[in-house]
Amino acid sequence: MPVPAEFDRLRVVLVSTRNPLNIGAAARAMSNFGFSRLRLVNPYSVAYREARSAVGASSVLASAEQFKDLAEAVADCTLVVGTTAVRHRELQHPLQSLPKGAPLLRNRLASSPVALLFGSEKVGLSNRDLSFCHWVMRIPTRERNISMNLGQAVSVCLYELARNPKTPRQSEKPQLAPAGEIDRITMILLEVLRTSGYLTPSRTAPAEEKVRRLVRRLNLSAHDSQLWLGILRQIAWKIRLGEELPE
Repeated sequence: MPVPAEFDRLRVVLVSTRNPLNIGAAARAMSNFGFSRLRLVNPYSVAYREARSAVGASSVLASAEQFKDLAEAVADCTLVVGTTAVRHRELQHPLQSLPKGAPLLRNRLASSPVALLFGSEKVGLSNRDLSFCHWVMRIPTRERNISMNLGQAVSVCLYELARNPKTPRQSEKPQLAPAGEIDRITMILLEVLRTSGYLTPSRTAPAEEKVRRLVRRLNLSAHDSQLWLGILRQIAWKIRLGEELPE
């Protein structure tokens, strides 16, 4: 089947994957359905490029990019979507089923890069991983056995994206800021909150996740993100200057 040009804008991101065979299976699924941008964040084994399960997908594995931090892996994406089986976890994000989420992904792929995240086989995506996401998506499965093998989950998601690749008509909307720009805003805001005393050491980790989710919910445009960066940098500079002044 012909591969739509927008498929090149999808980044399949595997976070802390433990089994090289699952990485190979994910690469094979990507090759099956016309996707080629594989990104790995802290893979458990460095031998994944030789995975025997990547039949016919050697080029996908060979060009896979490795990152030490999830923020770097999604920095160029205007939409970051996590996948989850939900289980008993309390989600802090909007949740979409795959049939409803796939058209939203295809819609954004028409104009800008999108990251689709899959967590480790053992624990899935952590709360910190999810704090980088705009929303999360699940594959509808039986309640008695809701979790899927990583390679299978990637296959099902990519099939749903590829089965109706017709690009929907786009309305004129401002270009959204990429995740890297949003993360810079988040980091400066966190610095201001720490310096002002709003964030204390005892509550730093949970609060950082909440702040990261809050900033992403703003859906800032590229233009507005530059404005917010300027505002926050000025505030941070003034706070630091005030700390340095003698009493």
